[in-house]
Amino acid sequence: MGVDEQHPHSAGTRITRSARTRLRLLGSAGGQLSGTGPLRLALGQAVAGSGALGGMIHVRDPRRGEMCLVASMGLPDHLIAGWEVLTEEDSAAPVSCLRYRTHVWSPPPPDVPHRAPPPSSGRSSSEDFSPRAGTLPPGSGVASVPVLTADGQPVGALSVLVEAQGEIGGAERAFLRMVADWAADYLRPVSPAATDTGQAGEPLGGEAVGSAVWRMNDGLLALDHQARLTFANAAALKLLGASAQEALGTVLWDHPVIRDTGMAACHGRALANRAPAGFDTRWPGRAGWYHARLDPVPDGLVIHITDITERRAQEAERSAAQRTAAERVMRMGELTSALAEALTVQDVVKAVADRMLPPFGATGLICQLIENGRLRMVGSAGYPEEFLETVQTFMVSDMSAIVQVLSSRTPHFLSTPREYAEQHPDALGYLYRSGMNAWAFLPLIASDQQIGYCVVSFARPRHFSEEDRSLLIALSGLVAQALERARLYDAEHTRAQELQRGLLPRTLPAVPAVAAEARYLPATEGVQVGGDWYDLIPLSGERVALVIGDVMGHGLSEAATMGRLRTAVHTLADLELPPDELLSHLNELVGDLGDDFYATCLYTVYDPVTNRCAFASAGHPPLAIVHPDGTAHFPHVDADPPLGAASPPFETHEVRVPEGSHLVLYTDGLVESSTVDIDEGMDRLARALSRVVAPPPEPPGAESAPTTLHDPGRLCDALISALVPEQAATHDDAALLIARTRSLAPGRVVCWALPDGPIAAAEARRRVTGQLSAWHLDELSMTTELLVSELVGNVVRHAKGPPRLRLLYGRTLICEVSDGSLTTPRIRRAAETDEGGRGLQLVAALSDRWGMRYTATGKCIWTEQALPAPSRPAVT
Repeated sequence: MGVDEQHPHSAGTRITRSARTRLRLLGSAGGQLSGTGPLRLALGQAVAGSGALGGMIHVRDPRRGEMCLVASMGLPDHLIAGWEVLTEEDSAAPVSCLRYRTHVWSPPPPDVPHRAPPPSSGRSSSEDFSPRAGTLPPGSGVASVPVLTADGQPVGALSVLVEAQGEIGGAERAFLRMVADWAADYLRPVSPAATDTGQAGEPLGGEAVGSAVWRMNDGLLALDHQARLTFANAAALKLLGASAQEALGTVLWDHPVIRDTGMAACHGRALANRAPAGFDTRWPGRAGWYHARLDPVPDGLVIHITDITERRAQEAERSAAQRTAAERVMRMGELTSALAEALTVQDVVKAVADRMLPPFGATGLICQLIENGRLRMVGSAGYPEEFLETVQTFMVSDMSAIVQVLSSRTPHFLSTPREYAEQHPDALGYLYRSGMNAWAFLPLIASDQQIGYCVVSFARPRHFSEEDRSLLIALSGLVAQALERARLYDAEHTRAQELQRGLLPRTLPAVPAVAAEARYLPATEGVQVGGDWYDLIPLSGERVALVIGDVMGHGLSEAATMGRLRTAVHTLADLELPPDELLSHLNELVGDLGDDFYATCLYTVYDPVTNRCAFASAGHPPLAIVHPDGTAHFPHVDADPPLGAASPPFETHEVRVPEGSHLVLYTDGLVESSTVDIDEGMDRLARALSRVVAPPPEPPGAESAPTTLHDPGRLCDALISALVPEQAATHDDAALLIARTRSLAPGRVVCWALPDGPIAAAEARRRVTGQLSAWHLDELSMTTELLVSELVGNVVRHAKGPPRLRLLYGRTLICEVSDGSLTTPRIRRAAETDEGGRGLQLVAALSDRWGMRYTATGKCIWTEQALPAPSRPAVT
């Protein structure tokens, strides 16, 4: 639609002599006409002067936002039926010329009728416009000029239909403006009274108003006090499905169509309240919605029926838009909450992918942070793995879109792949692999520092509105703050975990008595490290101590306390203290730390010679024992209170453990959580142990196969998978220590009761020489004879007998001499003139290790010697 930008009252183009003559004719004849006569005269001159097929004049009704046809010439009724009432939202030429207050040309419609959207406010000089194409003769266009008052107020429009492909000339446009200026004196807006009552407006005569009311698109009905129809325009008769002769004089409620609308009830309200009433309804036999307004008047009632289908559709669209906006606000609130709760960088990326992408209809996300001058991808969503791998091989300088965002610190929006390729040709090689068609590159700036960027992408091309841009920019600031906070947390948490791991054993020592493995599981939720610990400590006589504990609470202080307790356990274990005495000393240590420190501990000693396990517990979950056949049980003993809250003595318990059994030590984090109490957790642990340790069933008739020894490491992993699924969130650390027991071969352990007296040393030497010869350890005979001679001699001289001698052929050769005295032997420095006092010095010099431990009947002094090279540990 062409829009003339020239002021409507200026005559920038000279008109023809014929046109000037017609204007003089109008000036001389207008005062002698009444009613619509002046308008018809002006319309006739306009049609003749512009060589048009016909013409129309519309008057503006500002109250209803409509333009009504009040005069026409040269056009049949069926042709102008669609032009009778035009709304101000219409894009027809008469409406557009009044909207822009200038001349408007509507070219001939295309062969296929269509309705284009209304012209934009941009007021381009040429718009693709085809209004009411079905009502125009083929090849004809519409030229419209506004009818303005002297003070520039719009009152109507004058239009002519011209058979031409191009716009009419400047002279014709100038002539039409002058005719419109002349007609302005005879045209006024339709008054409400005229429309509603049918009375004549001023100075427009009753004939013009009646014609407009009859031809209007809305239905208009008038009723008397008995609800009989006294007037119905053409649109109302169509709604009633009756002719004027059939409808007038009848009672409105007798029409079956009206009965189905509910209008009778509204009629009663209007009369009772003597006030207008209205309602929306579906009209029987017609699609869409209608609004009926009932206005009481002195003579009865006037009913105005309007098609509101389009308005309801617009309202529905507005409601949908409001719901969408409300949902977006809700999602943004959820995103803000999720970002506030996110601890790690991965938590932040997941929150953005789950909460930020859906409200915008986005399908992809990439987040990269600057670390040590380089970009590191910390998260993505919706992109093919192949594309991500390709992008990560590029240098930042090779991707101009990212360089632009980082260097300018401003967002960059790309609506289509074509736009991306035109602005960043370097992306042509990999752009198509992303599967995306629109991108929002957003800088991540926290505390005025640029920490990276993120890309929100879309599977389809997208126009980014101002609202979209503003919201994405605001959200990128929230994401940047959350990522910076999470990055600091990750670094701090990593350092705390490294400290805690440094306090735990890196590897467990290899010992003949057991094959052991351990696992430590840090909590997946929370901000601090815990105080769980475990250890395996070799003892004398091929025995081994298994220990596990848990300092209550979380934090670096608890982790440091855990390190102190672990060191104390090592020291006390070297003193060969029994489990109950060791826990008593630990209890004193924890008590000295303060009233707020508590810890649990389970200390176990396993002897491969006797296959017995001695243990004591201070408030710790019980030891689990799994027999080779898969039977799992917990020894039924009463646990003592936790360290720091207990009053010694503690109690030591003993159980026999068959060879090939598993000793399972664990902390409460493995079996207890907010949803599982400790009793249920221990039942689950027992079932899991039985399931993974039990040997497979033998086929019928097969010979019994030897028991398969399970690897403790695989058993640890199986238990963790069963009790702590990978996707589960845990609030407490957990430690797990599993040891498979072994036995010292019976032929590698010998024990003798020696006579009480000086002869004991000679008897010991004889026994040792014979046994070492049987074990093919003759190389150690001389040294061993000296050691046992000295140890037995000390018993005879300083302790009380009778002494006992035991030899163990394990990873080393162990000599043990026991007696019934509790006196502790000590190495002392002997003077040069002393005849004795050098026995223990000789023992220390001849053995690799030596020591003393208390037994149930006294004490035991032991020595260890390394085996000759060809010898091997005798452990089953």
